[in-house]
Amino acid sequence: MKAFLMQTEAALRGVGGDTQSVGILLRQWVMTISVFGFCYGAAMGSFSCVRPERIAQVVFAGVKVPLLLLCTFMLSLPSFFVFNNLMGLREDFSKALRLIVSAQSGLTIVLASLAPLSLLWNFSTVNHTATVLFNAVLFGIALGASQIILRRHYRPLIEKDARHRVLLRAWGVLFAFTGIQLAWVLRPFVANIDRPVSFFREEAWGNAYIIVFQMIGKIFGR
Repeated sequence: MKAFLMQTEAALRGVGGDTQSVGILLRQWVMTISVFGFCYGAAMGSFSCVRPERIAQVVFAGVKVPLLLLCTFMLSLPSFFVFNNLMGLREDFSKALRLIVSAQSGLTIVLASLAPLSLLWNFSTVNHTATVLFNAVLFGIALGASQIILRRHYRPLIEKDARHRVLLRAWGVLFAFTGIQLAWVLRPFVANIDRPVSFFREEAWGNAYIIVFQMIGKIFGR
């Protein structure tokens, strides 16, 4: 437990990511995502849990947040590898991968730290649309914090070659774009009390960005 907490602190401070093997970092990353991701997902899934049979949604959301982060990372990685090659930085990719994996642990830790806010919101409102958007904002905050952490990790590479700054920004855009669409496919994270509890929605596909704008318009009555 002490070693796990020390790894957590190192991930937040942006140190140590370039001194461990990819295999060790991946194992630590999966453990961190599983523990902290489940914590935030369970908090998010607590919305509308007014009856015992709806508690399953807490477990479903807790499982799906780590799944979302893992799948988003895996889907974004091939494009990031190609970008590294196109920028002529193929020889630095192994180190860049270790740094990104370390920063992803930081993302999950920050997300878990926001779980009490999600719980407070869930027990303060019955508005499903507003709750979905509120949790989207919390995800955005965690993603922004992870970019700060990643910048700390990436500093040696940027000092070595300024082209890594472009790749750092590219990763942030790529990860956010993929994650938003994948979150829509994996919904519901926040269950609607008018629908039965389910792991996936029947109408899985669609454009997440169009739906988000529609939800914002609904909140403001347009």
